Order: sequence, then structure tokens, then C-alpha cells
Amino acid sequence: MHVKTSRIPLVATLAAVVVAAVVAVALLVTPTPLRGPDDSGDDAGVAWVTETGRAAQTPAASATPATPGAPASPAATVPGATPPGTIPPVVDHGPRTGNKVALTFDADMTDAMRNQLRSGAVRSYANLKIIDLLEREQVPATFFLTGKWVEQYPDVTRRLAGNPRFELANHTYGHLAFTPDCYGLPRVAEREMTADVARTFDVVAAYGGRQTRYFRFPGLCHDRKALAALAPLGVTVVDGDVVSGDPFAKSWRPVVRASLDGVRPGSVIVLHVTEANAPMTDEALPHILAGLAERGLEPAPLSEVLGLG
Repeated sequence: MHVKTSRIPLVATLAAVVVAAVVAVALLVTPTPLRGPDDSGDDAGVAWVTETGRAAQTPAASATPATPGAPASPAATVPGATPPGTIPPVVDHGPRTGNKVALTFDADMTDAMRNQLRSGAVRSYANLKIIDLLEREQVPATFFLTGKWVEQYPDVTRRLAGNPRFELANHTYGHLAFTPDCYGLPRVAEREMTADVARTFDVVAAYGGRQTRYFRFPGLCHDRKALAALAPLGVTVVDGDVVSGDPFAKSWRPVVRASLDGVRPGSVIVLHVTEANAPMTDEALPHILAGLAERGLEPAPLSEVLGLG
């Protein structure tokens, strides 16, 4: 191609070429969503992948907060970290290759749950049998912790943080809903959403271990406003493609069926470690692990399953 240069200084021409090259590279490496959240707020089931089919890689985060008063950017090496100031990606599962799946356990804690503990109506919201089994069998897992659960169970949190096979993630501070009509959960005010999640990262970070910038909404309920509130924090939102249905289950068998029927390579299985609200999970877990083995599937840390570790 012949380019006319008679009226354009050489320096300007070279600058334009450099800018064009930078833009071209940026377009090549920018992750492309299979589907983005729409205006209706019905954005569950979004899996963000690159053109190679792998989950979006953790980009280098800027050292400057995206907005005044926002927390400092997470280190680029932390799994799930994304550039602050951008709408976070929403992930359902990892690449459908290999044989790895992620076991994820939510640790819910609301004010109502705390009151039940204090009154003696409930014995525990920390299912130690689950942790015992995972440790005994050396099974990797990722725990999505609410800040209030961590404050209620600091010794258990230290135990989780001390296990190199366990990753720690964020499940809000008090398990409040970020959208209307989310399983009857009380709502967090929109102006408080960012601070709620930031506070939880601070609470969990104090325990060390394998920290991440993964975040899960209570009830998996989110819309555009909720995602926008997380933009300053540099996170990846993780839903999951296999929902066990373990909360308030009356038998372990339906939990096992729900966990295994749709599982595939790259799956993210959603379970709970809150004993009183998910009393059958510890009984279901050995059968889930056996079923995964029969299918040739192997539990791995969430960061490994998503291709971000």
C-alpha cells in the first residue's frame, strides 16, 4: 500500500504507526464475553473467555485507585484480579477441557443467623465435618466467606487459610441481597455495596493463605447496578454452572444428584459449609467425590479450573 507523506511530517507519521500498533495489540488480547449482562439484569450464566477458549487471564492492575477513596489495586498475581474501574467479568465455569472441576463452599452469615446462634436455637453454621473430609482426603476447595462468618469463626478461618489446598474468596460482609427479590434476603443499599465488599476483602485478608479476588453474590443475584458497584474493586464474579441445592435439603441424595447430573470438565460446583442451613452437605460430599472420580473428574482450586492460577 502506498502512503502519501508529502504533507505529513515524518515524526507524526511514525507516531501514528505506533499508536495503531498499540491499538491492534489491545484488541487482540482483550477478553471477549460469550454473553454480557443485559439491561434486564438477567445475566446469570455468563462465561467470559478469550479467543483461545480459556478463561480471561488476570491482567496487570494499575497501582492507582480507579476512583477517589477506592481501595488500592490488587496485585496482578492474585487470582481473579481485574483492572479496577471496569465492570467485572462474570464467570460460570472454566474451559471444557481436561478433567478439573472446582468445589466451592459458601459460608453465609446474616444478622438473623447470628441471633439464632446467640439464642441457642442453632448450634453451628460451620460444618467441620466437611473441612475434616477435605483435609483427610487432601481435596482442594475454594471457600466464599462472608465477613460476619469470619468474625464468628476466626479459628475455623485460620484453619482454612492454613491449608495450601484451600483458596479464600469473598461472599459479602453480611449476606445481604444486591438485587430486589433475591430469595427473601434483606437488601444492601446501593450506595453501600462497594464498601460492603471492600470491607470483606479486608476482613479475609488478615488471615493470609491463598487469597483471591473472586466474589460471589448472595443467591447469585446480580444486575448491572450491582456489577457497576464492584468496578472499583478489581474482582471477578463467580456464579457457577452446577448448583447443588444443599441449603435446607432434607436428604443427601438430591444434593448428590444435583451436583453430578450436569457436571462437566471446567464445572464450578456451588455448595455450602453452613451446617445448620445446609445439614446434608457433609453426608453428600463423600458421594459427590466418589461420583466425580467415576466420571474421571478431579477437584482443583478454582483459580486452576478457571485457568487464572
